[in-house]
Amino acid sequence: MGQTNGRMIVEKVATGIPGFDFVADGGLPRGRTVLVAGSAGSGKTIFANQFLAEGIRGGGENGVFVTFEERPEDIRHNLQSFGWDITRWEAERCWVFVDASPEPAHEVFVVGDYDFGALLARIEHAIETVGAKRVVLDSIGAIFGQFTDGRRVRHELFRIASAMRELGVTAMLTAERTEEYGNIARHGIEEFVADSVIILRNVLENEKRRRTIEILKFRGTTHRKGEYPFTVMPAEGIIVIPLSAIKLRQRSSEVRVSSGNAELDKMCGGGVFRDSIILVSGATGTGKTLLVTHFVEGAAAAGERCLLLAYEESREQLGRNAIGWGTDFDRLEREKQLKVLCEYPESASLEDHLIGIKRQIEQFKPNRIAIDSLSALEGISTVRGFREFVLGVTSFCKQQEITGLFTATTPTLTGGTSVTEAHISSITDTIVLLRYVELFGEMRRGLTVLKMRGSTHEKAIRELVIDGQGMHIGEPFRNVAGILAGHPTQIEVGEMERLEELFSSDRIP
Repeated sequence: MGQTNGRMIVEKVATGIPGFDFVADGGLPRGRTVLVAGSAGSGKTIFANQFLAEGIRGGGENGVFVTFEERPEDIRHNLQSFGWDITRWEAERCWVFVDASPEPAHEVFVVGDYDFGALLARIEHAIETVGAKRVVLDSIGAIFGQFTDGRRVRHELFRIASAMRELGVTAMLTAERTEEYGNIARHGIEEFVADSVIILRNVLENEKRRRTIEILKFRGTTHRKGEYPFTVMPAEGIIVIPLSAIKLRQRSSEVRVSSGNAELDKMCGGGVFRDSIILVSGATGTGKTLLVTHFVEGAAAAGERCLLLAYEESREQLGRNAIGWGTDFDRLEREKQLKVLCEYPESASLEDHLIGIKRQIEQFKPNRIAIDSLSALEGISTVRGFREFVLGVTSFCKQQEITGLFTATTPTLTGGTSVTEAHISSITDTIVLLRYVELFGEMRRGLTVLKMRGSTHEKAIRELVIDGQGMHIGEPFRNVAGILAGHPTQIEVGEMERLEELFSSDRIP
């Protein structure tokens, strides 16, 4: 603990848990006790073990794990998948277990019959043996199940926490909650033992699970407020995704790049900006995936690399359709100008997809990214989770000046706003609408640039024709109203001329 301008500054220790130290403004208060509370399955034990593991791997801070519930051999086995070699760390005297778990056929004891002083002595000996700087007690709620006098248990836990503070270790205690937004811990121990409180949640909303982490309090120091999503990744552990804390510091490029279609570039005032995010919204069959194909071809023609993420079609379908329009995905992949990844949205959580996308961008280093389609991903998350996902992808792309093109599907064939479009339209820079237009007993297609941030653009709704060579943007629809609303109406030539004259004069009612 330091001092600045007469104020005491609480020193923090970085946990090493990806994303969490950002939310915690640098980490946990050093030498203090933090309570990690959560319902069953929220990730408490993983969080606590990762706190010890990252201390050993990253900062040379050895750890002690005191288990009141699971046996050490079970913990070693359960955590193997995260790549934490606990057995090796034990052999190297970096990690030590203090086993206070109950016997298989335990009885409920009176607290006075149990020597908490002996347990404290074991913990202190373990700390001294390995020179530990981090200690975990998991799970203290199990102690209350073994003993009858809850007040005495709280007193003894407070004594243990005080001893940890005197030894200068940063201690983490886990406790179970019965409700996601109820009392902090089941047995009401936080006010007795914890300087800080962290809550892990695993909320079920609309038949979908969403994990979040919240720092409820950090006594004497700062932290970021609110809930932040996190996920648990194989071979890695917990990754916190502080999406709502993203700052609007992205650079703004004046350089324009081609969409892959010359006429669309003209409609956009000479192309799209390099760091822009384009949303293409339309019904099935209107040409969204074809526009993605042109986007890929435009990247290749400019000597750029494109990452294509597809969630509705297989790699074979995409390649077959593209070659029919004159774009050879196989050749572009061989030449390292394109990388195509296809998977079902349900194969992972939205947070897992976000982390996967970021890693693909870091590995492939594309100049462009296309996602076809966002609507498929929207169905596996909540409204808030989906918006945070898009915010995470778009901000990451903008920071690296990557041009993004995302597609979304409208619920009706001839018009209306897609759910996706409504949720993220303010995040995107350009919106291109594709619509069916029913005229004279036949279905035609229309295209318009609804929005383009930072640039003038053509306002007309143009006819769109798709043939064996791809997409062709023709002349604007004339004498037709109500296309975007899904109710196209033919207007007589004389009436159209009268309206044009009216809007070009000052005689508007």
